Amino acid sequence: MTVKVAIAQINSTVGDFAGNRIRIVEFARCAAAQGADIVLTPELSLAGYPPEDLLLRQSFYAKSAEALAALIDELAGFRDLHVVVGHPMMKDGSRYNAASVLANGEVVGTYCKSDLPNDTVFDEKRYFSSSDQPLVFDIKGVKFGINICEDTWRPEAPARAKAAGAQVLLIPNGSPYHMHKQHLRHDVMHANVSAQGLSLAYANLVGGQDELIFDGNSFAMNTDGVICAQLKHFEEDMQIVEFDGASPLATDIPVELSVEAQVYKALVLGVRDYIGKNGFPGALIGLSGGVDSALTLAVAVDALGADKVRAVMMPSPYTAEISWLDSRDMVERIGVRYDEISINDCFAAFRSTLADAFKGVAEDTTEENIQARIRGTMLMALSNKFGAIVLTTGNKSEMAVGYCTLYGDMAGGFAVIKDIAKTLVYRLCDYRNTISDVIPQRILTRPPSAELRPDQTDQDSLPPYEVLDAIMQMYMEENQGIADILAAGYKKEDVERVTRLIKINEYKRRQAPIGIRVTHRAFGRDWRYPVTSKFRES
Repeated sequence: MTVKVAIAQINSTVGDFAGNRIRIVEFARCAAAQGADIVLTPELSLAGYPPEDLLLRQSFYAKSAEALAALIDELAGFRDLHVVVGHPMMKDGSRYNAASVLANGEVVGTYCKSDLPNDTVFDEKRYFSSSDQPLVFDIKGVKFGINICEDTWRPEAPARAKAAGAQVLLIPNGSPYHMHKQHLRHDVMHANVSAQGLSLAYANLVGGQDELIFDGNSFAMNTDGVICAQLKHFEEDMQIVEFDGASPLATDIPVELSVEAQVYKALVLGVRDYIGKNGFPGALIGLSGGVDSALTLAVAVDALGADKVRAVMMPSPYTAEISWLDSRDMVERIGVRYDEISINDCFAAFRSTLADAFKGVAEDTTEENIQARIRGTMLMALSNKFGAIVLTTGNKSEMAVGYCTLYGDMAGGFAVIKDIAKTLVYRLCDYRNTISDVIPQRILTRPPSAELRPDQTDQDSLPPYEVLDAIMQMYMEENQGIADILAAGYKKEDVERVTRLIKINEYKRRQAPIGIRVTHRAFGRDWRYPVTSKFRES
């Protein structure tokens, strides 16, 4: 006799207890119709993940308990269906990250997370207490245990579940995406779970939550470490996995997406959920004729639809004719509303107003930044008037070295490509054009330029992006020292220049809008460096 486990990767919204409860019931109804015995939902599926400091509020736990009670009643009609639901729980004055098994109008049992992550983007020790009590329950003679996410990144919690009699481990997850994360998950689950003789079902959250993207990609694994089922990437999904005793039966496994396809889908999901879950009517983008704004525009349209995106070209005296032509070409291909608003008069007015104050001082980056700030003001005015959110277009390479203007091109509500290095920007544009040709080729082949002074290119101020991005990756993402980077063959002047710029521009990044995280270390939750510091690495 087989046991049918429905892995349900749900897009929960933090704090939307009513909406999340409805989604869980919908998935349970669908699973019951297919004869499921168990429905496994993600970590904190009832509350959304991560709730951050909402977890310090007593009222949050009261709402969670209220929603859980309502869910128990709603699921009671699905006879003998066991639904594993993640929720925060307050017990005896302590807070727990919990998962309860609900069936026939009752709580069969509740498991509380043991290993609380406290690195990268996680700080669960700030919120929760730990528990080492296993939970095992029987379905048709098969013993199922529960571990929650981080519990399975070490062997101790799975070992406790096995010692308590578990044959199959059910694992609710809130595992955020970064490039190559799925291979890491598979390796860790094999090392810590299946290698101990436990097969597993792994249900991961899907959706965007501020800068975090949860990619779904849930799976089942047998005791040999073989993937027997794989759910969709970056979409809500549910799949019934049949267990013959404790062994999951194999199903068709979808072809793995390329890194570029994964990252592009992550950006689309992040924009869609940030704008949708926060109730913005649409998005505004300052279009420049350059590659960064082109990618941001393509992502926004794929996320929201062309009718909810507005592109604004704001030429200055230094805007090249091809920038106008390429911008017009792209918006015609992609079908969004497009406006051209010259900043020439505003720029002249600023110069005139500041003429006496600047008398005798040569023009420099001040005048360049004035142009960027005029554009930021224009976009924010349109945002205030019509309610659409401004999507900024700065990439990770620029954010690293401060090649961006406070209150200028950094002005906006959401930074779509904030964690995308410049070299990856080009790869993503090439990928998007394989779907349909929306980004004009000349945008991808012309030298990148901010166009804030005559004949300007980015490489007037920066090393080639291939060099900059490599140094940034080694220093910022991989935490390697300057000596290690020099040993890799990079020029001393480039290494010292890039690492110095990363340090002195922390004050800018602290004032930047949040943006989508796709690397294992982004400028955001997992980058915490002081603005004021005398430390120098030689």
